[in-house]
Amino acid sequence: METLRYILLITHFLGLAALIGGCLVQLGAPALRRAATTMLAGALVQLATGFGLTASREIQHLPVDSAKIAVKLGLAVLVLVAVILHRRRPDHRSWPVAVGLLTTANVAVAVAW
Repeated sequence: METLRYILLITHFLGLAALIGGCLVQLGAPALRRAATTMLAGALVQLATGFGLTASREIQHLPVDSAKIAVKLGLAVLVLVAVILHRRRPDHRSWPVAVGLLTTANVAVAVAW
């Protein structure tokens, strides 16, 4: 079970890298459609692996802070919505900023809470 948790955690970090990297690329060259696709994949990976990491703690009967998980899930859903809106309206430069700020907020909750 520990190996699975490490695989999920590493994949979770890769999703985070795709989100932040896509945001930085979009801020430099907003017309790039591939970065928006990378951001979508990162957001979906973050959600899926977040569920997996939480489930792995539940299966092992380890404590789970439900409030923290709820806040992180809410932020992750907002990130996904912002990425989807950015893909539909790629001409607005505010969407990558929103994705980056929401993703950073999610990291802050994970680390500081």
